[in-house]
Amino acid sequence: MSEKKILEDRSLFLNRRSFLGKAALGAGSVALASLLGNQFFSKDKNGILTKDNDFGGNNGVMNALHHASKAKRVIYLFQSGGPSQLELFDYKPTLIKRRGEELPDSIRQGQRLTGMTADQSSFPLAGSVFDFKQYGQNGTYISDLLPYTAKMVDDLCIVKSMYTEAINHDPAVTFFQTGSQQPGRPSMGSWLSYGLGSENKNLPAFSVLLSRGSGRPSGQPLYTRLWGNGFLHSLHQGVQFRAAKDPVLYLNDPKGVTKEGKRAILDKLAEMNDKQFQDFGNPEIQSRIAQYEMAYKMQTSVPDVMKTDDEPDYIYKMYGADAKIPGTYAANCLLARRLAEQDVRFIQLYHMGWDQHDNLPGAIEKQAKDVDQASAALVADLKQRGLLEDTLVIWGGEFGRTNYSQGILTDTSYGRDHHPRCFTMWMAGGGIKPGVVYGETDEFGYNVVKDPVHVHDFQATMLHLLGIDHEKLTYKHQGRRFRLTDVEGHVLNDILT
Repeated sequence: MSEKKILEDRSLFLNRRSFLGKAALGAGSVALASLLGNQFFSKDKNGILTKDNDFGGNNGVMNALHHASKAKRVIYLFQSGGPSQLELFDYKPTLIKRRGEELPDSIRQGQRLTGMTADQSSFPLAGSVFDFKQYGQNGTYISDLLPYTAKMVDDLCIVKSMYTEAINHDPAVTFFQTGSQQPGRPSMGSWLSYGLGSENKNLPAFSVLLSRGSGRPSGQPLYTRLWGNGFLHSLHQGVQFRAAKDPVLYLNDPKGVTKEGKRAILDKLAEMNDKQFQDFGNPEIQSRIAQYEMAYKMQTSVPDVMKTDDEPDYIYKMYGADAKIPGTYAANCLLARRLAEQDVRFIQLYHMGWDQHDNLPGAIEKQAKDVDQASAALVADLKQRGLLEDTLVIWGGEFGRTNYSQGILTDTSYGRDHHPRCFTMWMAGGGIKPGVVYGETDEFGYNVVKDPVHVHDFQATMLHLLGIDHEKLTYKHQGRRFRLTDVEGHVLNDILT
């Protein structure tokens, strides 16, 4: 049964009885659905999945791609908190020369500031205390904080002209992940699960991994709604893999339950649920049958993916010593590669700790060390396995940092506030031109002066590489057709191969 048919049936059967029945299921049903990915409904007449059913993933609502795709999957290395582009990628000698001078009004142009610096009496320019050198065939400037990234610069497309409309963390992260500053919309991974489905029958299409950085360990929190399904079916919600004994909560059976016994229980439960479906016609009953089946399959597939003991020593050496410590950024990058090998559609890593309002030099040095080697290793590892050509890797945060110091500027310390007007991201693989620097900011690193890239442009480009026209992947909700890019977005053809 196609999802389109399921949605049509739902609209017919959503009467008072089914509504009350769904409401009674409560949060537990939603939580279960969020754990189990999006493969659902076999092709038999009843839509029941049993031990005799076997299929290689499911298709999404798109009957075919809108155009030829360059990428099959995405690994999104989201750097939560807003990395300072001025310490990492956007070299600005003017800020060094004019250190301590006031930010000119002609540069600021009355632009909005956060409440943390709006009342400052002075806005002293603060150049980076870290050195930059040129690397690669194009002589791209990269900070000394990123020595491993610098070595692979010819594989990257560095976009220096990103900008966003949000100036505080929650709306800014939500905007990047869902296309809206307001909570409630589906996340990127959910849109891809909805549109393209999954190519793996035993793992969810949308997987999430979290790590906490050493730059600011108690920094901004993240909320599960960032990888939520919004108004899409709950089967499209991201599944969080944890660095714990049980990578996915509630997946393991109680002691004494055998595999054969579990199989018999599921078959009988599916039979009973199908009888209830025949009586009440609620498609959520079929969804539950499929969810139990996915959980059954994940009991084997998840531990196999999460167990990295079989990785050779040279791989651990590539990713760094932290790769052997579960829950670290390096360990999650290695897991991301393993999930990509299993054709998981969208792999989202969140690394927290980039929100450095004070003591930025000391904090960002630790934070950069967290991610530099592992990010470069991931790209190199995908490349050596032939996976980079159809895997789009993305690195970046929700906004940048100001060119002036938040608080007191000293010779060795300063802070930077949030800055939505310009910041840097990089992409690699999946149809992105390698060895390219796209966009340009002014000499003060405050405004974009060439090739601006809005958040919706970035999202449209990502969808394009996956064979999706961002204007055509829509979902009708509350009388309006929604899409990831809302009513904006342009594909960045100049950075595509």
